[in-house]
Amino acid sequence: MRSPTLYLRVGMLLVVGLLLAAVFVIFLLGKQRSGPLVMFETYSRESVQGLDVGAPVRYRGVPIGRVTEIRLVSSEYQRPERVPYTEAFQLVLIRFAIEPAQIGEVPTAVEAIRIGLRARISAQGITGVNYLELDFVNPERFPVPVLPWTPRYPHVPSIPSTVAQVRGAAETLVERLVQVPIEEIARDIAALIGGLSRQTNDGDLAVTLRELSQIATQIRTVLDSGALEALLAEARGAAEGARGVAGGPELRAAIANVAAAANDLRRTTQRLPATIEGVDRTLRTARDTTSDLQSELVPILADLRATTAALRATAEALRNSPSQSLFGAPPPPPERRR
Repeated sequence: MRSPTLYLRVGMLLVVGLLLAAVFVIFLLGKQRSGPLVMFETYSRESVQGLDVGAPVRYRGVPIGRVTEIRLVSSEYQRPERVPYTEAFQLVLIRFAIEPAQIGEVPTAVEAIRIGLRARISAQGITGVNYLELDFVNPERFPVPVLPWTPRYPHVPSIPSTVAQVRGAAETLVERLVQVPIEEIARDIAALIGGLSRQTNDGDLAVTLRELSQIATQIRTVLDSGALEALLAEARGAAEGARGVAGGPELRAAIANVAAAANDLRRTTQRLPATIEGVDRTLRTARDTTSDLQSELVPILADLRATTAALRATAEALRNSPSQSLFGAPPPPPERRR
């Protein structure tokens, strides 16, 4: 028979375990319901595999709420009449609760969405567990979509996750690669190689290569004949001769003459301001003398002009009536004598 003490110990262990479990559950519930909650909802176009009810909602890594509901949009909102069954009714509805006490003072939901508040599914490490992340992005890149239904809670637009964006970029790249005309490119490369081969064998490229080969042969012949060494020796001798001329007495004498001429020119240049000043004084004196002569000649020229006018009048009178000018007035006509 087993001892009653053993049953007592097992029973006390079970009671203590139940009490601890109850306290743990109460602690978690109290932590989740530490304050008033604000409900929001968003719609995802991608798979929500790995995102479950109760998953955390984080803002840049800080937990601020929990996911409360995940379902299809078509099961929550009825399609309005005369509205086609578009992809908007193929979305996944995600509702989540936010604790305002965890985020403090923030703008209204409408203002936050206007300036770029968006939701996306993010992965937590490499475990495959996902959570809902809130962040601000460029609102022009991710505009607010127009919904054919009225959301029950404030709607936070969603954006593709990083995995979805990478997958979409890969799919776009694959589509573009599929559209690349590989066969045409291969034919063009083959034609190019064929053209190069023909040019190398019989074309202009072959002629050019042969000419280059001949030139190289001629250069090698010149090098082997020693003509280049003789030319270099002549150039070296010419350089030594030029060095000797540069160091000879004739060049030094010429440099000395040039230096003396430069000194004479410098002295002449130094005397040039005094010479210019003397010429300036002479020109000023001549200008004054000309002004005096002009003032004396003006009345003389006026008298000469008057005398010339009188002589011109006298000559005109002598030309018209010389007798009257010499003997006086003519005699009266015969009628007046009677």
